Amino acid sequence: MIEKIIEWSANNRFIVFLLVAILLMGGILSMKQIPLDAIPDLSDVQVIVYTKWEGRSPDLMEDQVTYPIITALISAPNVRTVRGFSDLGFSYVYVIFEEGTDLYWARSRVLEYMQQIGGKLPEGVTPTLGPDATGVGWVYQYAVTDKSGKYDLAYLRTVQDWFLRYQLASVEGVAEVASIGGFVKQYQVNVDPNKLAAYRISIRDAMERIRMSNNDVEGRLLELAGREYMVRGRGYIKSIKDIEDISLGSFNGVPISIKDVAKVSLGPEMRRGIVELNGEGEVVGGIVVMRQGENALNVINRVKEKLKEIEPSLPEGVAVTAVYDRSQLIQASINNLRDTLIEEVATLFLIVIVFLLHGRSSIIPIITIPIVMIGSFLPLYYLKISSNIMSLGGIALAIGELGDAAIVMVENSYRLLSEGDEEARKKYKETCIKAAKEIGPAIFSSLWIIIVSFIPIFLLEAQEGRLFKPLAYTKTIIMVVSALLAVTLVPALLVTFMNGKKLKRDEENPLSRFFTFFYMPVIKWVLKYRKTTLAIAVIAVLPTIPLFYAIGSEFMPPLYEGTILYMPVTAPGLSVTEAGKLLQAQDRLIKSVPEVEHVFGKAGRAETSTDPAPLSMMETTVHLKPKEEWRKGMTYEKLLEELDQKVQFPGVSNAWTQPIRNRIDMLTTGIRTPVGIKVMGTDLKKIQEIGETLEMVIKDVKGTRSVYAERVSGGYFVDIKIKRDEAARYGLTVGDIQDVIQTAIGGMQVTTTVEGRERYPVNIRYQRELRDDVDKLNRILVPTMNGMQQIPLAQVADISLTSGPAMIRDEDGLLSGYVYIDVTGRDIGGYVDDAKKAVMEKVKLPPGYALSWSGQYEFQVRAKERMKLVMPVVFLIIFIVLYMTFGSFAEALIVIVATAYAMTGGLVLQYILGYNFSVAVWVGYITVYGVAVMTGVMMMVFLNDALKEKMKDGRQITMQDIYDATIEGSVMRLRPKLMTVATTMIGLIPIMWSTGVGADVMKPIAAPIIGGMVTSTIQVLIITPVIFIIMKERALKKGKL
Repeated sequence: MIEKIIEWSANNRFIVFLLVAILLMGGILSMKQIPLDAIPDLSDVQVIVYTKWEGRSPDLMEDQVTYPIITALISAPNVRTVRGFSDLGFSYVYVIFEEGTDLYWARSRVLEYMQQIGGKLPEGVTPTLGPDATGVGWVYQYAVTDKSGKYDLAYLRTVQDWFLRYQLASVEGVAEVASIGGFVKQYQVNVDPNKLAAYRISIRDAMERIRMSNNDVEGRLLELAGREYMVRGRGYIKSIKDIEDISLGSFNGVPISIKDVAKVSLGPEMRRGIVELNGEGEVVGGIVVMRQGENALNVINRVKEKLKEIEPSLPEGVAVTAVYDRSQLIQASINNLRDTLIEEVATLFLIVIVFLLHGRSSIIPIITIPIVMIGSFLPLYYLKISSNIMSLGGIALAIGELGDAAIVMVENSYRLLSEGDEEARKKYKETCIKAAKEIGPAIFSSLWIIIVSFIPIFLLEAQEGRLFKPLAYTKTIIMVVSALLAVTLVPALLVTFMNGKKLKRDEENPLSRFFTFFYMPVIKWVLKYRKTTLAIAVIAVLPTIPLFYAIGSEFMPPLYEGTILYMPVTAPGLSVTEAGKLLQAQDRLIKSVPEVEHVFGKAGRAETSTDPAPLSMMETTVHLKPKEEWRKGMTYEKLLEELDQKVQFPGVSNAWTQPIRNRIDMLTTGIRTPVGIKVMGTDLKKIQEIGETLEMVIKDVKGTRSVYAERVSGGYFVDIKIKRDEAARYGLTVGDIQDVIQTAIGGMQVTTTVEGRERYPVNIRYQRELRDDVDKLNRILVPTMNGMQQIPLAQVADISLTSGPAMIRDEDGLLSGYVYIDVTGRDIGGYVDDAKKAVMEKVKLPPGYALSWSGQYEFQVRAKERMKLVMPVVFLIIFIVLYMTFGSFAEALIVIVATAYAMTGGLVLQYILGYNFSVAVWVGYITVYGVAVMTGVMMMVFLNDALKEKMKDGRQITMQDIYDATIEGSVMRLRPKLMTVATTMIGLIPIMWSTGVGADVMKPIAAPIIGGMVTSTIQVLIITPVIFIIMKERALKKGKL
């Protein structure tokens, strides 16, 4: 069938060229429309349930909100994990779904199961779903600053909340714009309890009067003088004076208003997040969250265009400064891979021209390779695979193999034309078709071996699957297109360009003579000393076995993003004022490092459900200058060490990561460092004790940069315990006293003002000087049931200072605490093995408690187990295809031996370059196995063809004929074998010298391929002929040849 397709294509060039032109046009259009991003979206399918209950403590949020939601959702279909966080006034529940679940189906299931808790949550508490974004949705962050010195942080926050936020939220592809930092304006009504008592007014009455005094009503219509007038009753609060003039009734005939019992002022709402820029002071920030499935680069560009459009509308002196822009990473990664691809293609063209030394012959692979590359974008577009480091990396890895089919077919046609008689050259079209049909089926099979050998990559799951499947899809598609064009376009090009004129014989080619000069004596020697050769071959493999166990392991090589995320953690209970001071000091020190462009520090949470960070957790985005501007000899690791030493503060545990990596890890596992331990149990105090013990044990493990166990019960509380019997004596219920605690101490949001497009809360509570220490809290007045008397709070309650949970974490309904571990100078796998051993020896867990090792290590373990299944499948698939190709178990076995030698060379180069075993490295090995087998297939085909030539016309074969056929198949067809190996191996060298974004991931993939190709080529050129001649001579003796 393949031979018929080849012949048809050669005889119908116009149709073939037309179809290829259509493929090219489709590929070019697809290239322009295909989405661009830095890396594939690695985050799990997740739905966030976010609940706000103002001012409630973490334990109250946990008991009344988080736990009921978790128990309702844990049984929803396709749910893998439900993770909860309870913070002061906020509850976050992250529902992680199984791989492949549709996000919007998942959101509808969550809404369906949330109906189970209808009526079970506290009054006024309404859970909402987070944005339809992914874990890597934070694509753009900006700071709102004042360059004129005229505006305060409250004004800047107003600009952000009521102008910038809505303008940017309207941009296509934006799911949410979150605000952080500055001060949210609040009307504060600070009442004097003594005056309330004097006028016999309760704080509840004052709240109700304020609420009733902030409303507009309608009076339908009036018809006046033939016109229709709409009636409005205007009563919205617009100013401080409006609140002060609110009537509270009268006392002894004298009207009483709010200003008589309280001081009204503008002030800040309680803050749970602050941001700082370059160590120069606080600013206001905004975070643009991208909707799932959107083109990141397009969304960011649209956001920038919108900012440019609204810039003239900003108040004079107010500026919007980008502090994190992922489009820079996207452009850098795409540009780096584009440059690498250009270098690879140029190298490939040079190899073809040098080997063939014939212009018209060289044109064929030179034309074929770009067509294959461009045409492959058409199926990639319809498969919705974005253009990113991994998908383009698939093209980079495949480039060397793209031209193999064309090269071998061209070389075979060249040989038949140059070595044939005049008749063969005159009938060059028939000669080219014959040459293509001779080698075409074997080449087609070889390309399919490479394709099917990559199928196991599709068996990878979770993060590793999402990371490498785009690479596998790209490489598979490009090889399929290459295989199809090899039997259609290449034959058509052969009869177009190969006209049989001015062709030199192979032995006249100086490069061929050079290689033959060295190879001929080697092949003769190994065929003479076969046993010695095989013994040397076996012995050569043995020294590499210890390397397999000496090389470390990790989940993935780190991707350099050009930005560092500094994530220090302090003890719980840090005030917002102290957090601001610490943040500014850290940022100032970081900014002093020459390699740092700018620093944007964040403490606490932004106004979004995608950010559950407490005030004790800081996230500082450190944007670095281009590497060309770094100090001489400075590396990324050295820079991290310098930064870590510079920002050492007492009581602060440092951790360094990168923005995308961190967002994925935190939302997938909850752990923000490369390694983490989850301590799960039933009692938070016991969990904290275990965590602190682990901290002490692990800090002594070699490679520990920092370790920090969360102080899960380290928050500070003022506990007011109501004495029920005393309360009953005054006719008070627990609820009556709690109302005073909520309003007088904590403050209660009474209503919200409507001021044009802006909305601000009105808060009422006692004056600060009446509630700023425990003694004063004891003297807070509680009105009795008849309102005629007020008693001190101390008479009906005991007040004490205690400690408790500052934040509560859940994992599938169990309480948990996290231990964060940052590792330096070691591979993750080896480090965790040592840490586990230390923990096992020194830490004893009480019954009912368990440890779970998490972070990137969790992914690594899963990937390792998957690879144990995947690798045998690779060899089985390759062997089956080989058996189908040759119809011989022995010949299939000879070819598959190349994979062992590919592993040998790969291990050596991997060890020299210091790459740990990772999913990336194993992808490289899977790739080189297919390429090595393809080279082996070519050798077997040439050897068998040479032997068949000797057996032509049915003449009796002799031992000498087998020897001559082995020499001829090995030496006389040396050029096509070396060309295919050179194009594959040398084509990858530009990846190894690349230094830009994405090189950190691509180099560990390319290294095993290059190293493996060196040793597998030696094996194919030397060992395969030896095994072949031994096998054929035995078959001749048995009469089975």
